[in-house]
Amino acid sequence: MTFDNLKTFLESKMKMSHIYQPLLIKLLVESDGSATIRQLALQFLGYDESQVRYYEKTLINMPIKVLSKHDVVERDKNLVSLNVVKLTFVQKAELKKICEQKIQEYIQKRGLSVWDYRLIDNDPMPDSLRYRVLKDGKGICALCGASKNERVLDVDHIIPRSLGGKTEYSNLQLLCSKCNRSKGNKDNTDFRDNPVDKVDSCPFCLPEDIIIENSLSLAIYDKYPVTIGHVLIIPKRHFTDYFEVTQKELIAINDLIRILKSMITEKDKKINGFNIGVNSGESAGQTISHLHFHLIPRRSGDVDNPKGGVRGVIPEKMNY
Repeated sequence: MTFDNLKTFLESKMKMSHIYQPLLIKLLVESDGSATIRQLALQFLGYDESQVRYYEKTLINMPIKVLSKHDVVERDKNLVSLNVVKLTFVQKAELKKICEQKIQEYIQKRGLSVWDYRLIDNDPMPDSLRYRVLKDGKGICALCGASKNERVLDVDHIIPRSLGGKTEYSNLQLLCSKCNRSKGNKDNTDFRDNPVDKVDSCPFCLPEDIIIENSLSLAIYDKYPVTIGHVLIIPKRHFTDYFEVTQKELIAINDLIRILKSMITEKDKKINGFNIGVNSGESAGQTISHLHFHLIPRRSGDVDNPKGGVRGVIPEKMNY
């Protein structure tokens, strides 16, 4: 191929779905026409802004922070320096050897869970499958709720490849890089939205007069309100203990609390505060074995009735 042929291909014939083709040609030109795949892959990594930002944040929050406390390194804005007198060539070689030894010892101890756990997946994941997982996961980590704007998101094998897991939709979930590394390749927990468990005898599993709801939680009026407008926010999954609530459920519950607060204060301008609470366990006052949160509006002059309701006021619903 001549220079003119390549130029014509770049300018008019090349169809792009990513920057990969022109980037590869550019890097080969810069390498005087040839380079190893390893060299090219390392160069490609430098163009992945999400990965670069992730490691910038990791460096600041972890090794730089720790080593600065030990006076090993010092940071001046974006410049990081070893806090040591000028080293000789031999000293540098010895320090590099020790560091490399420490790295290898740690990798041997932790195995693939350090960061290269993804290397066990030799089957490439089709872009269409990755897109489906990202779309259905709504761009948030299934475990901690981090969004794509907060952290790099990975498509995780629920049953790890090392345990025989396949690269198919039913075995994939969306996890942020931090949660994915924590999960490692020894755990097969499915953090996706679990089917809603309902118990026929539980009044909160099949509630009436739902005020507002989202995918994981709902809100109803308390039948024995402490004040007018007292509402309960309830996870749709049936469980009792607060300490079983997932991060995603907490986010969903908090979202409803914020919306309800705005709705209630807009309806009643006399409200000047709220009690927000949860009882976990019978000895703590939990009377229904389905976790629920209380949002209790407060007005000046309210006098609580220990049995529910407000003294001198007939408890009523607030229409929204």
